[in-house]
Amino acid sequence: MVKEGYWYASPLVTMAGGLVLLRLYWAASAVLILAIFVLNFFRDPERLISSDPDAIVCPADGRVVEIREESYDGRTVRRVSIFMSPLDVHVNRSPIAGVIEGVRYQKGAFHVASEARASVENEMNVFAVRGSQGVVVVKQIAGVLARRIVFWKKAGDALARGERFGLIKFGSRVDVLLDRTAEVRVRVGERVHAGSTTLARSARGDSSGG
Repeated sequence: MVKEGYWYASPLVTMAGGLVLLRLYWAASAVLILAIFVLNFFRDPERLISSDPDAIVCPADGRVVEIREESYDGRTVRRVSIFMSPLDVHVNRSPIAGVIEGVRYQKGAFHVASEARASVENEMNVFAVRGSQGVVVVKQIAGVLARRIVFWKKAGDALARGERFGLIKFGSRVDVLLDRTAEVRVRVGERVHAGSTTLARSARGDSSGG
């Protein structure tokens, strides 16, 4: 369980207890159900991380909504977009082992995160991970419900493959920008899990990739 979950759920549990004392049982039940939903949202299950040195793992739980080539910082990349519904685990994990570079926060809109324009127009946190497998760019993108992006790391921090780096609250999207030579292993419509689903295999990975 992510600690933020207790911060959100504890006041709701206290409120439910007060409603029980007032014998407002239906209201207490509704508030308690909401508290359970909040705790479920902030769950943080352990994951079996791939030991394949060439594996690039999914950074988020959810459904793959788009795979396409596009231009980013003057180079052609392959973008894989994962939509997280409010029912998915929202803890994000690093696709590869490496060092964090170029962290930037972009203010923007709050379009529905499953829409293609969310990758460009929505509020987001963007950073790169540079390792022996090359450079992978990650975008944590806010959605229509998600108004808070949490990033626990900073530029210069080292990440292991599958290591937790943050979360996005209440429905959102994560984009991964890969070198065009990477072999994508997921398809549009597929459900994936952070850390345990192989998103792609690096064409230039080696046994030191983590």
